[in-house]
Amino acid sequence: MLICQSSPVGPLGAHAIEGALTELVWGRSGNLTHGPLYDQISDEMDAYFAGDLKQFRTPVAPRGSTFQQKFYAALCAIPYGETLTYGDLAKDLDVSAQAIGQACGANPIAIIIPCHRVLAADGLGGYSGEGGIDAKVALLKLEGAAGLLI
Repeated sequence: MLICQSSPVGPLGAHAIEGALTELVWGRSGNLTHGPLYDQISDEMDAYFAGDLKQFRTPVAPRGSTFQQKFYAALCAIPYGETLTYGDLAKDLDVSAQAIGQACGANPIAIIIPCHRVLAADGLGGYSGEGGIDAKVALLKLEGAAGLLI
């Protein structure tokens, strides 16, 4: 069963292990199909896409190296409706902007760990979620960051 039937970026499902999300999946359901965690993330996704939720509270457990865990924490610290550049994050985490771009592309829990809030210095940059840049634009518009796109 999907956690979100319809959204500006299409249907979404999720995988979870031991009470925490490990992956958001696009266009199909994951192994999370019922129970309290399913109810929580379904409710939060509906509220987020309705513009009523600014920060997810569902527990997440993305796999990754020490750097990736620091990177995920840095993404979660970017406030709703705001953005940083790959260069900003690179400076904060003392890595290259290219490393930040690669880490964004490998983010297994997009939207909830908001890699869509990271932009290139001269444009949108990329987006690895289904729908690519169009999905990134839809998420930024939803959060009121559309002024950055003009």
